[in-house]
Amino acid sequence: MSVWDSLVGQDRAVAELRRAVAEAHADASHASTSAMTHAWLIIGPPGSGRSVVAVAFAAALVCPDGGCGVCRSCRNVTAGLHSDVTVVRPAGVIMGVDQTRNLVGRIGVMPVRSDWNVIVIEDADRLNEHADNALLKSLEEPPPHGVWVLCAPSVDDVLPTIRSRCRVVRLRTPPIAEVAAYLHETAGVDPAVAAYAARSAQGHIGRARALALDEDVRLRHQNVLHFPARLGSVAECLSAAADLVADAKAQVAATADPLDSAEAAELLRSYGDGGTGAGSARSRASAPMKDLEREQRNRRRRLLRDELDRVLLDLLGLYRDVLAVSTGACVELINAEARSAIEHLVATSDTPAVVHRLDAITHARGALAADGSEDLVFAELALALQRAGHRRVHRVP
Repeated sequence: MSVWDSLVGQDRAVAELRRAVAEAHADASHASTSAMTHAWLIIGPPGSGRSVVAVAFAAALVCPDGGCGVCRSCRNVTAGLHSDVTVVRPAGVIMGVDQTRNLVGRIGVMPVRSDWNVIVIEDADRLNEHADNALLKSLEEPPPHGVWVLCAPSVDDVLPTIRSRCRVVRLRTPPIAEVAAYLHETAGVDPAVAAYAARSAQGHIGRARALALDEDVRLRHQNVLHFPARLGSVAECLSAAADLVADAKAQVAATADPLDSAEAAELLRSYGDGGTGAGSARSRASAPMKDLEREQRNRRRRLLRDELDRVLLDLLGLYRDVLAVSTGACVELINAEARSAIEHLVATSDTPAVVHRLDAITHARGALAADGSEDLVFAELALALQRAGHRRVHRVP
């Protein structure tokens, strides 16, 4: 057993990081050797396991045995309790300069329980320009026992000055068969269900696990695949788009509401809620409560954007299947279980219409990432998908 066991389809990256860990343990006084360096950038498509790889690497660096997966250090890193490993998951759409400066100060502290002080930043592409500049100074003059591990979808998502100072580790989309085998072996998922989940998730491990184990997630996925069938009149398009966004907001609320309540209660307790002192805890905590509420709103925005982007990826997979069937491509369908719906779309679309729809979905993903209104982005998408089919129908003699 080791910290690397949960990684799927990333043998080359794991081998590179194992070499770095071996050299780091051999000579902890030098963070820049042939295999080890003080700054890493782990890139890969969504679902490739960037954060899982980063945390495994951090655990291996602070583990006396190089990442055994069972010792106290490894368990503490996994639980977020190790004093020498900080894992930052940006709560909002953007990560600001103040938080980054705090991390720069944190990495300069000598490690307490190991040879390395490791800071992992998931979604480093969310750092704004000022945050990038604050980080750059630390990358240029790294502390001797500090290691930065940044995660991003691609090298183009971080500033050239940042990536030029990092060693890049590239991940790939895990093969469908390996994701299915992982679900079967680690979670006991039926092989047929595991294959369905791996295909439908397009290799995204977290999404595949949710599809395999949660019936509600599977039902929401099926609702997305039925979305094109609802695009009739303009009113029907707008209604279908509104339903998708409303469902995503409901999912976000189910996740965020308990977190918000627990955080607010903890903040009030820290200001004496329930005590007998003068004044109320809420009045004393007024300023930090406003800061907390702002962070919570940012978190909800991020969760909603991520949820809606998964919807768009499902639609891209559906129309990819439509294009494959319409052109006779010899490829495995992502949504083989929805073959009848795919063939209906093939019968009512020509290839240019399908391509137009794929472009419309890609444009919607870009608009969403650029902080566009969710309701407006999906309303425009629904109308664009409907118009593509409408133009095709009117071209038929």
